[in-house]
Amino acid sequence: MKLYIKNINCIRSKFIIMVLLDELKLNFTSIELGEIEIKENISENKQIELSENFKKYGFELVIDNKKIIVEKIKHLIIKLIQNLSEYPKINISEYLSKELNKKYKYLGNVFSAIEGFSIEQFIIMNKIEKAKQLLIQNELTVKEIAFELHYSSVGHLSNQFKSFTGLSPSQYKELNDNKYLGIYEIIS
Repeated sequence: MKLYIKNINCIRSKFIIMVLLDELKLNFTSIELGEIEIKENISENKQIELSENFKKYGFELVIDNKKIIVEKIKHLIIKLIQNLSEYPKINISEYLSKELNKKYKYLGNVFSAIEGFSIEQFIIMNKIEKAKQLLIQNELTVKEIAFELHYSSVGHLSNQFKSFTGLSPSQYKELNDNKYLGIYEIIS
């Protein structure tokens, strides 16, 4: 049985979920971003108990089918963007439609109704977050980051980056370099 959970976003989250499942004596086969595979079907009462325990730690058991679709969309987009360099140019709308076996227009309408913003905006937000990570790692140039994240140009990345962060990629990189330089000076 698959359960869908909001806010599983790191190893610590997975560990907390594992402990909660163990406390409720629920056997699971996997815990992924937004999704848990339970070995057996669980009763509605057990789902309510699980949901209440999850809420204590900031997680939400998703039961509504439309919310489940939204969580699946988020999971697929985050996973795709974190590994975007491994994919050739990809049409994300076709990818989501194929993976979820639904028309993209329906997926877009459901996503917007639940989240209050579009799938495209969610994609851009996650691409910008990935760009921030890459800028802080300081291993790639802005041009290489634009290429890796499938932007048509450095200017396109820079415009989206600035509209979401208020800074250009180079300003953001410089700001973070100075933070680390300040920490280094304190340590020295």
